[in-house]
Amino acid sequence: MNWRIKFYNDKVKKQTLELPAGIVANLIRTFELIEEFGPDLGRPHTAPLGKGLFEIRAKGREGIARSFFCAIEEKQIVVLHSIIKKSMKPPKKDMSLVVKRMKEVKNG
Repeated sequence: MNWRIKFYNDKVKKQTLELPAGIVANLIRTFELIEEFGPDLGRPHTAPLGKGLFEIRAKGREGIARSFFCAIEEKQIVVLHSIIKKSMKPPKKDMSLVVKRMKEVKNG
């Protein structure tokens, strides 16, 4: 059984798919790899952030984006949030949001 990818909500899906075209192309390719091989692809595709949280690092001519996700039961991942990378570490408010959403998803 292959992995399935879903988004936290429609807003996150829209936010992710409205990233610059080159970044979205890289992101979609990474999604395809995750569907086939699972979320723990390793760098440069995915990186574990700890406590069940991962990030996708998607690059394009326009820059770099990060999409944060967690794995849940039945071979599913949930994309929780996506941002354009502007610094080495994601902003604290974004990480707080990601952790909050991950807890919601994992606790039902």
